[in-house]
Amino acid sequence: MWILIIAPDGSSGPPVDLGHDAGEWIVGRQAGCGIFLDSPKVSRKHARIFGGPEAWFVSDAGSTGGTRLNGVKVTEPAAFSPGDPIEIAGFTIILSENASRAPEAAKPVKFPAREVPKVSPPEAPKPLEAAEPVPDEFKDANLLYTAELMALKKRIHEYVLGKLNLTEVSMQELAREEMHAKLEDALDLTLRELRHELPRGIASDQLHQALMDELAGYGPLSPLLRAEDVDEIMVNGPDLIFVERKGRIYETGAKFFNNRHLISIIQRIVEPLGRHVDDASPMVDARLPDGSRVNAVIPPLALDGASVTIRKFAKKKLTSDDLIRFGSMTREIALFLEEAVRASQNILISGGTGSGKTTLLNVISQYIPEGERIVTIEDSAELKLTHRNLVRLEGRPANIEGKGRISIRDLVINALRMRPDRIIVGECRGAEALDMLQAMNTGHDGSLTTCHANTPRDAVGRLENMVMMAGYDLPVSAIREQIASALNLIVQQTRLSDGSRKIVQISEITGREKDIVLMQDIFNFVQTGLDGKGRIQGYYAATGNIPSFVDKLKAKGDLRLDISVFVPKN
Repeated sequence: MWILIIAPDGSSGPPVDLGHDAGEWIVGRQAGCGIFLDSPKVSRKHARIFGGPEAWFVSDAGSTGGTRLNGVKVTEPAAFSPGDPIEIAGFTIILSENASRAPEAAKPVKFPAREVPKVSPPEAPKPLEAAEPVPDEFKDANLLYTAELMALKKRIHEYVLGKLNLTEVSMQELAREEMHAKLEDALDLTLRELRHELPRGIASDQLHQALMDELAGYGPLSPLLRAEDVDEIMVNGPDLIFVERKGRIYETGAKFFNNRHLISIIQRIVEPLGRHVDDASPMVDARLPDGSRVNAVIPPLALDGASVTIRKFAKKKLTSDDLIRFGSMTREIALFLEEAVRASQNILISGGTGSGKTTLLNVISQYIPEGERIVTIEDSAELKLTHRNLVRLEGRPANIEGKGRISIRDLVINALRMRPDRIIVGECRGAEALDMLQAMNTGHDGSLTTCHANTPRDAVGRLENMVMMAGYDLPVSAIREQIASALNLIVQQTRLSDGSRKIVQISEITGREKDIVLMQDIFNFVQTGLDGKGRIQGYYAATGNIPSFVDKLKAKGDLRLDISVFVPKN
């Protein structure tokens, strides 16, 4: 298959060979794109063509100008065939079986010109057209973030602070109701004084909210934090803010005044937690009042301006029913995990970054019986348990003098003195893995933790490496014996190529033979292909292996799970 490119002036560019195998090609003006379009109207990464050899799909990559297929704007992955015209910034892209010429049906198609709003000044950015993929709060980003309005907002921001004889107001100050009320009053007065300078095309309440976000909130991050369908916010310097929504990443068009403004917002986030970020300590982990996880890196470590990554968490606590509805697991797997937790199995949730490990840990933690005492240990508190007998511990970074750090390992060791029935470690990423395994081996059955790994077998290797980080000269055989006797189940969580997050494998550790930790799979997710919208299709298959704890519960007459879930269906 070939991609034929017809330029806006009617000339043809060199064809692109897609080969005969399935793959993915990025369309854009950035060097290295598989399909390069040389025009400033084309976004750096504008669209994505993927599939083959039988089925082909196109999706927009959060571009400024949008992508059209057969004259219809692409808002989600859309199937197309040879001859169907894909329009990008005046270019027409055709899929063809012949590299020499486009099929007759694939000649450039003229569609009615869209009405483009007049923008002043002329150099203002082109309006965002990604209204569908970007949250509703940012559908007018082209109006709120023009160069002209950014300058006006900056002037109003400084004017209001000057009226109150303030510099940058900290979040501790803003938490006081009287300070917030003073800012509201000063802003209202300022807007009345400058009403002749305010743009006509923006609703007054919309402008007022945007300015209050600058003064008393988190600036351009505030609307994204309010948007329930945004899962992650990524700031790459003051002029680039991206969001992840339903597993896909889009550029929002929002921006900060400058890098100093961005760093002041970072300070607002970390100050209430007693943390700081400056040249001497340019990295910080923190959390927002709603529990969202924040990581920030400022210059000199961040070369293109400060970087902020915010992992949001649903305001509504998710349950197993929610994960079943999302397709992350089945009812049978939910019942199996509930039985495993009730049977005090030590469980490790393994997966990559953003795969949903913490969400799954939250869900299965809800299966712990109410009468048990739980101690949770985290770098940044994210778990939301409702048990009465619960102790929540959070690590502490070093202060500005480099002292006072309390590591996860320190907390795990201390937790053993707190009479816990179960210990939950948000994530094992270092030497604390040794203490966690020892806790599981010394009467704290039913403990839970997570780690970064691509498969259950990789997770065992990762644990082995983390134990070595503890600094003890332990032989490999002793470490593997610890792992084999401590862990019962490994649940593999994965973020798939279509953005969905699923449990793809559940394995039981059955023991050790010489230097090999023995494992058997209980459930696997079998991928069968893609649907018409590029979404992954598949089913969960039982392997026929029955974990040992099921036999023990059955022998005691306490098994609540239908044994038929372990019978292979195919």
